[in-house]
Amino acid sequence: MKKNIAIIGLGLIGGSIAKALRSSTEKFVISAFDKDEVLKKALSENVIDKKLEDEKDAVESDIIFLCLPAELSLKSLIKFAPLLEEGKIISDVCGVKGAFHSAWKSLRSDGIYIGGHPMTGKEKSGYDNSDPLLFENSVYILSNDAKDNKNASELVEVIELLGARLRFLDPYIHDKIIANVSHLPQILAVSLVNSVSGESSNPSYLDFAAGGFRDMTRIANNNFDIWEPVFRFNNKEIISALESLTSYIKKVEDNLRENKYENLKQLFSQASQNRDQVPKNTKGFLNPLYDVFVFVKDEPGVLSKITSALFENSINIKDIELLKIREGTGGTFRMSFQSEDEASKAVNVIQKIGYKTS
Repeated sequence: MKKNIAIIGLGLIGGSIAKALRSSTEKFVISAFDKDEVLKKALSENVIDKKLEDEKDAVESDIIFLCLPAELSLKSLIKFAPLLEEGKIISDVCGVKGAFHSAWKSLRSDGIYIGGHPMTGKEKSGYDNSDPLLFENSVYILSNDAKDNKNASELVEVIELLGARLRFLDPYIHDKIIANVSHLPQILAVSLVNSVSGESSNPSYLDFAAGGFRDMTRIANNNFDIWEPVFRFNNKEIISALESLTSYIKKVEDNLRENKYENLKQLFSQASQNRDQVPKNTKGFLNPLYDVFVFVKDEPGVLSKITSALFENSINIKDIELLKIREGTGGTFRMSFQSEDEASKAVNVIQKIGYKTS
């Protein structure tokens, strides 16, 4: 495995990559380029080994991660291309892939470019919010160029060390999918908040906006500076997604105007069935985990007993969540496993030590 990693942009994603690799079983020399105060903090925390005085110094590393906003990452990709030696790998983490892929094809380089997109994040950005577990159980998309490219295997191995679950997609198909499942929801959240708050009434509509409204509009707080290049680079696919949604909303409106409630019932039923197909146990999408629900009494050491038993049987828990608890009675844990076989083995182990599962 290639050991020298350079990270351009030590924010939420770049910082989380550095922290995850630092806490992994492999030993890396990690360098980074960012504002001096960020680099000093990362050095003091032993997250990176050295700071890059110039962005171009990253070409000495085996793998370069571009973790800047899309427009800046694309400029860096163009800048680095002619400087890369044979075998050197460069990747980005941006939410658009087609523009990067097209730009790379027009460039001359001895290096290897593999586009990437980790489907994870937080509401707050910056190095201070970076987390070594940010990628755990998340889907990390790589351009399908990497799938059968032996020269890209080192990048694949590095990303697997982050705890992410890899999927390979054509860059242009990626942009079409992400326009619908990521970019469109962002526009909807912004539009819904502005539409409701724009109504002049006393009391304000927002005074009555409860959990459902907050959940649907949480991402409306995102910074436009990050989204502007995304909208620019994926303009065509986002417009197509908006046209499709607008057509569907018009269908709902027409049914309401014509009092066709049976049609609306069918739409609700269809939506419910489709919603159930959305993976519940990944931070991103695709590759669902397999759940086991464990019912426990409210007593000390319960979780330790269960996790120890699974560890002793070499069963790895990919995710765990306390769903509900009634004091003095007990509660329910959701434990998620990589495969159906692992989940089945876990059920046997947990039941043997006296706990109910479903």
